[in-house]
Amino acid sequence: MKRALITGATGQDGAYLARLLLAKGYDVTGAIRRNSQPEMVRLEKLGIARELRTVDFDLSEPNNITRLIRGNAFDEVYNLAAQSFVGSSWEQPVYVADVNGVGVVRLLDAIRTYTPQTRFYQASTSEMFGLVRVLPQDEQTPFHPRSPYGVAKVYGHHITVNYRESFGLHASSGILFNHESPLRGTEFVTRKITVGLARFARGDHAAVELGNLNAKRDWGFAGDYVEGMWRMLQQESADDYVLATGVTTSIREFAGFAAEALGLDLEWSGADETEQAVDRRSGKVAVRVNPAFYRPAEVDLLVGNAAKARARLGWEPKVDVRALAAMMARADYDECGQ
Repeated sequence: MKRALITGATGQDGAYLARLLLAKGYDVTGAIRRNSQPEMVRLEKLGIARELRTVDFDLSEPNNITRLIRGNAFDEVYNLAAQSFVGSSWEQPVYVADVNGVGVVRLLDAIRTYTPQTRFYQASTSEMFGLVRVLPQDEQTPFHPRSPYGVAKVYGHHITVNYRESFGLHASSGILFNHESPLRGTEFVTRKITVGLARFARGDHAAVELGNLNAKRDWGFAGDYVEGMWRMLQQESADDYVLATGVTTSIREFAGFAAEALGLDLEWSGADETEQAVDRRSGKVAVRVNPAFYRPAEVDLLVGNAAKARARLGWEPKVDVRALAAMMARADYDECGQ
């Protein structure tokens, strides 16, 4: 039985990855940052909260990391823990740098020192590309991050490559484009849309307020992407891989897909800060722009090229963006009804 450690196990990706590894017969340890009330909701929704052991963990605490790695012979370590909300990274830039950047080298160095045979996965991100110069983006595309979150993730990515090349660790980075699910936090734009429109469809006619509707992302289903993470650590040699659908969709279009799944009929009007969408059936404004949600530096367009992952890992995304938006919207509609 293989033993795996997942940092950030209570997050969206951590929960789906834990379910995948448990189904494959792994002994799974979930490393969780201690709060006054540990957030176990996602693991409970997937029905696996009692199937993995949990340990207190914090990427900013070196002794905590050292004790965990030294005291366990993990076959695989998946580092998914991070301050993961881009918007708040401008408010907490030093904290983000410490956890998302320096925290990675703390973990890598503990593995190098005590269990160099352990295979390591680092959760990199398409936000590292930022101000893109090449379409689509792949493993060779230059980075130009546009947020403290993206900058810190670039450090975490490069230090993973460095430890692989310097010390021979089996350390891989997954450069994952946006991946969503009904388990996504409500602070993220996709879930903000699906929760807001689900409530609207239930009769609460408060408009969903969004920032830049023209921003485009490559959205896939988180359940597909965690399989890619696992496949990376099954390879004979470590490497870096982009996981993406190759399809780009605007925030406006995503909102339209979610509305369609809920039986809403949106009519868009206006432009920029005055743009809004009225539901034709109710006559109420369902979506409007609020400039307060604009980013200080916007990432306008991300779309990935996952050809390498397809060829070497045999990985393919199964859920397209329209089905993803519908999945999330219907799940939130059902949850609102409860």
